[in-house]
Amino acid sequence: MNKPYIICHMMTSVDGRIDCAMTAQLAGEPEYYSTLDALNAPTRISGRVTAETELTGGGKFVPKSDEQLNKTDFTKNADADSYNIVVDTKGTLRWSRENGSSFPHLIITSEQVTKNYLDYLNEQGISWIATGEKHVDLKHAMEILADEFNVERLAIVGGGKINGGFLDAGLIDEISILIGAGADGRSNQPSLFDGRPESRRPIALKLKDVKSYDDGAVWLRYLVK
Repeated sequence: MNKPYIICHMMTSVDGRIDCAMTAQLAGEPEYYSTLDALNAPTRISGRVTAETELTGGGKFVPKSDEQLNKTDFTKNADADSYNIVVDTKGTLRWSRENGSSFPHLIITSEQVTKNYLDYLNEQGISWIATGEKHVDLKHAMEILADEFNVERLAIVGGGKINGGFLDAGLIDEISILIGAGADGRSNQPSLFDGRPESRRPIALKLKDVKSYDDGAVWLRYLVK
């Protein structure tokens, strides 16, 4: 299949937790952004939960009609060198109008998305891809990104569930982890990868590079075998 080169890039504590409020308190937090830039993956993708807490002003979209799309489709409302992609399965998040942004949003939904929500995205000048009957078909979405939006490299930057979904679908080429100098240890906190079925086996990795920093952070890069 034709797809972008996909890197999962996250900052974690030494016990693999990724809660943003926690990692922001760790030594090494500034290196998260410099290491992300060094990956040369200008298109970024995150999940709905991460986007709702960090990228939107809040509020949910309430459709006037429940009529669903029920087919694979896409609309390219912005042509750019990089995109800020959000996976929002049913189409619930509200966004400001793009107004010619150099880093425009692109929303990926399932085919259960309402036509009303897609009309709303079109009005806001926001591109979208809808694929997958009940859940987003990540593989097909990545094909459309490569073929129709010319995305060659992208970084997954948010949420254990979205990270786990890409990992389970066999779409991740590289894992980039900035380990901050600190431990979390709280129960029920999100991990680097979450949500894979319990029947799955571990994913084998090959170490690509290791770099340490004076503040105690360590940057690990792995290739997925």
